[in-house]
Amino acid sequence: MTPSSPTPEDPMPPTPPARCLSQSALADLADVPAASRWVRSGGTRLHVLDYGGPGVPLIVLPGITSPAITMDFVARELTDLVRPLVVDIRGRGLSDDGGSYGLEEYAEDTEAVVTELGLDRPVLFGHSMGARIAAVTAVRGKVALRGTVLGDPPMSGPGRGPYPTTLDAFLGQLAQAVRGTDADEVARAWPRWPRAEQELRARWLASCAKEAVVATHRGFESEDFFNWWPSVPGPTMLLYGADSPVVTAEGAAEAAGLHPSAALTAIPDAGHMLFWDNPPAALAALREALREALRPMLT
Repeated sequence: MTPSSPTPEDPMPPTPPARCLSQSALADLADVPAASRWVRSGGTRLHVLDYGGPGVPLIVLPGITSPAITMDFVARELTDLVRPLVVDIRGRGLSDDGGSYGLEEYAEDTEAVVTELGLDRPVLFGHSMGARIAAVTAVRGKVALRGTVLGDPPMSGPGRGPYPTTLDAFLGQLAQAVRGTDADEVARAWPRWPRAEQELRARWLASCAKEAVVATHRGFESEDFFNWWPSVPGPTMLLYGADSPVVTAEGAAEAAGLHPSAALTAIPDAGHMLFWDNPPAALAALREALREALRPMLT
């Protein structure tokens, strides 16, 4: 019997927008000095790049359109200090779509990484979206941490104005990636980035789910970072770009006033994309922040 076609009363469910990775993108993993680890957070499977070693675990939480592999050039510079584990945030990279993309759900995923991998009091380091996730995870207090380092967290929110990069800009770049892009096209949006990072973004951006990007961008304007920030337990350090439109001078001053024990460091000649804009200065600041988090162990 031939199946009947769907009727308006019984429509087919909509097909979700494509997430895709080319063979050349998957082959990038062969050059990464990390092992793939897998974690379940409820029904969501999360992929983690584990750089190994005997050091204190450092969970790295990337930004809104940054799969884990795009932080490889940062993680591999930290292995003498810590054991980096970079998370493919739900809806990015090799991790499953999440269904929900609020800060609490992202924090639950981070807690699952800690518990499922048996990590003993890790440090959390997040950039942009990841910095917000690190803050919320620390405040929830469901897992023991040694400290947090927040890199240029979005300070937009209700009554605070929009996030500086529009949703249309993100979706335009995502559409280019799904269609097929290259480093030259990426460079038009991110001209200061090292060429290798432009090439990596060209290959991996299409692994980000449109739904995840839309929901997270909405959260940048509906979830207020400052509701969490004053309660982040120490030690905590906040790194921000001296030229960042995301953490402005006014935002940095407000953050310092609301959390006097936090250490704030401006990265010179850097905007929001700290490590891509000024890699040496941003890495030096991150290493110093990690030493502060580890200082009780080193003294």
